[in-house]
Amino acid sequence: MSQLFNRGVLAGTVLVLAGALSTVVAEPVTQINGAGATFPYPIYAKWAERYAQDKGVKLNYQSIGSGGGIQQIKAKTVDFGASDAPLKPEELDASGLMQFPMVMGGVVPVINVPGIKTGELKLPAELLADIYLGKIKKWNDAAITKANPGVKLPALDITVVHRSDGSGTTWIYTNYLTKVSKQWAEKVGNNNAVAWPTGVGGKGNEGVASYVSRIKGAIGYVEYAYALQNKISYALLQNHAGHFVKPDSASFQAAAANADWAHAPGFFMVLTDQPGKDSWPITGATFILVYKNQAKPDAGREVLKFFDWSYHHGGEMAEKLDYIPMPANVIKLVESTWQQDIKDSAGKNVWESAMVQ
Repeated sequence: MSQLFNRGVLAGTVLVLAGALSTVVAEPVTQINGAGATFPYPIYAKWAERYAQDKGVKLNYQSIGSGGGIQQIKAKTVDFGASDAPLKPEELDASGLMQFPMVMGGVVPVINVPGIKTGELKLPAELLADIYLGKIKKWNDAAITKANPGVKLPALDITVVHRSDGSGTTWIYTNYLTKVSKQWAEKVGNNNAVAWPTGVGGKGNEGVASYVSRIKGAIGYVEYAYALQNKISYALLQNHAGHFVKPDSASFQAAAANADWAHAPGFFMVLTDQPGKDSWPITGATFILVYKNQAKPDAGREVLKFFDWSYHHGGEMAEKLDYIPMPANVIKLVESTWQQDIKDSAGKNVWESAMVQ
């Protein structure tokens, strides 16, 4: 009997110990995982490198395109998703997600036309759409030569390059084409992926940049940092005010200057074809997607801490890569939304607990 009692005491002790162990604080999160847009990859990689040095937490970010990022966050296989195409409030609500803008930048038409230097070619708005519709097939077409007097254009076939994957960069680009071309709006439209009338597809900004670099006569579209890093020539675009402008931080900022984020439900904001003589017409923000109810609050907390650090310490790094940091009032608005909306399973505010750590 005493043996049975001792066994019972031992078993009880083991259960008590097991219960005690179950209350031990979880191991610190040393890596956060995200996936999505290729548009912001250069700056996310730069921030991740510095953040790992400063805080000891690594970022594993899969640059797979906005469509893939949306799929993965909805499947809950990553801690956050990233998309250049903002989700409408009703889609966010249906999935239990919230989104917030991280940085702004520009998408640029890049070209590989022998003898044409960067910034030398001018493309009126509707002419760019006609090239992507397959209506203009040669670089010395009358419509292009008329817009570029004095520029010697070769009798070279135009090869249109576009994204082959679901892409927020495509969403921004086709949003612009839809605004400036009635025919594009009717025949193709605006989406992360469209039925391209012509051309070849490359995966990611990297794939498009690679194709344009290799194919003589090619035209494609990439995020501005990719054009710079790959030393690919770009064309000037005609903006809403009728001016031909070059892509740079000043023209991106001009396009974003009047963005009213405070009155954008779910931070849904489109910055293409904005007014202003200095505005770059294909400007956009890139967004982060997280769940309002965090099943893994420790990981969710680290995601918010990373992006908080990026907001407050990453602006200069962003500007060096020709992204536009979010204004201070927008950051304050975003972090206020974190505090209101992002909870753990017990209803505790995830961001508030991050601030006191």
